[in-house]
Amino acid sequence: MWPELPIVIFVNGEEDTTNVIAALRQYDRVCKIVYQKVPFQDTLLKEFAAIDEPFPALTGLELSTFQNVPVLPDSFLGGSAPRLRSLDLYGIPYPSIGNLLSSTTNLVRLFLRCIPHSGYISPETIVPILSTLSRLESLILGFQHPRSEAHRGTRHPPPLSRVVLPNLTFLYFKGNIEYLEDVLSQIETPLLDETEFCFFNQLVFDTPLLAHFIRRTETFMKIYAARVEFFDSTVGVTLSERDETDDNDGEALELRISCKSLDWQLSAVAQVLNTFLPSLPTLESLGIEVPREDQQYEIEVTQWQEFLNPFTSVKDMTLESEESVRLIAPALQELAGGGATAVLPALQNLFLKTDGWQPSGPVKEAIEQFISTRQLHDHPVTVHYEDIKSEG
Repeated sequence: MWPELPIVIFVNGEEDTTNVIAALRQYDRVCKIVYQKVPFQDTLLKEFAAIDEPFPALTGLELSTFQNVPVLPDSFLGGSAPRLRSLDLYGIPYPSIGNLLSSTTNLVRLFLRCIPHSGYISPETIVPILSTLSRLESLILGFQHPRSEAHRGTRHPPPLSRVVLPNLTFLYFKGNIEYLEDVLSQIETPLLDETEFCFFNQLVFDTPLLAHFIRRTETFMKIYAARVEFFDSTVGVTLSERDETDDNDGEALELRISCKSLDWQLSAVAQVLNTFLPSLPTLESLGIEVPREDQQYEIEVTQWQEFLNPFTSVKDMTLESEESVRLIAPALQELAGGGATAVLPALQNLFLKTDGWQPSGPVKEAIEQFISTRQLHDHPVTVHYEDIKSEG
């Protein structure tokens, strides 16, 4: 008595899959499939992957796992899903995904997350795939682990022409920075307004192609504020535009680098920022947050100088915590003594946020000497104390 209605399949973990398999065999009626927490050596995924018929009504597919599962075959979904609009694979190896995506010209959301080694997709493969997805609005490309040094020597020079993604507004990447540069050098994203890049740690970050991409993307050239946060195992940089309508900042680009000790974090973020930050003419505000911890950091002044060097247009700098003030004030003192305005030459205001704590002793002396030195060189800086507790 029931009409042949569209079928939505939702599976979460290990369940009785008899009816699911029967539903999957209704190839022309299945419009959405969500299979979360795919278990190791799963029978359902194997039977689903073995179906070599096309799914003409399928508009959404989500598969996720936290375990090792078999590679999806070339014949998956019969190699055709012409109505697919959203594809989300988490931890699912599918190196031949290009065969399927060649038929998905209506795709607007492509999330390839936590890609294992067995599902590696090279830049030479992913860019031609993207060139066929003119309606794509959101793209996530993330790898579980960094590639070995052997794979980093296969980089190619940037092409003379680039693939245009006319509707892409959101881009997320996690992996080796060389991989990202290979992709960015081959694409144009005129409407991109939200971006996040997460890099695995490495000794040297050579990022000229990232700089070129940022300079030719309109959104990034309007960045007003930068906020740098040093966490336990990552360092993060958030670059934001000023929203003139409500006096808030809208995040345009977020960079994260996986590394632990503060000196390594400073080195990594300095290398990346120095390649492109001086070319952002509208960047005026900088916030720095170092978590409050018991351990004592031994950071050389030259490391702080390398970190602060690219912020040449910053007028307002905020040290977001007591720990930030304790660490950076002595560095400012020495930097001012050595070059006066060589670092932060446009700085006008220094905001110190604390929980009721007031600088004293060597920290207070360092701040006062920094201020007096800048005054002597006709580049005055005003210090503003902001009590976070009183603000709350």
